[in-house]
Amino acid sequence: MIAQSRSKSEESSGTFRTPPGLLAASWLDHLTAQAYNHMVVSMAPTPNADHIFAALADATRRDIVLRAVDGWEGVAELAGHYPMSFAAVQKHIAVLERAGLITKERTGRRKVVLTNIEGLSLARGLLDHYEALWRGRVERMANLIASSKETEA
Repeated sequence: MIAQSRSKSEESSGTFRTPPGLLAASWLDHLTAQAYNHMVVSMAPTPNADHIFAALADATRRDIVLRAVDGWEGVAELAGHYPMSFAAVQKHIAVLERAGLITKERTGRRKVVLTNIEGLSLARGLLDHYEALWRGRVERMANLIASSKETEA
């Protein structure tokens, strides 16, 4: 889009024209808004059930969440507990952070990993909802079976 609005002399001088119909300030705002919005969308943590339970599906990540409850171990200390590279542990932590289950807090030179209790509460709430749903279904099935046995007898 920018290349189309440049002339040969502008390309060599490093300057470029604002596309027709746009003021210079609005053109810069337009460019900044697009880049900013793209970054916000890709970086914003949006915890949902799929992310939470996918993160908790891995045993290493569940262990990291348990160890982070105390909130005194940093990323380097956590990495020492697992037979994998530091980078692999960092990736596990990133998955948990995107799911909203942990947070990292800088303390001096260390990044301390903390369990996000609100994220765990969200997971617990989802599980409670599904438990109530299935208990209700099982109870209705049991009542149907009991009523069908009474009619047969």
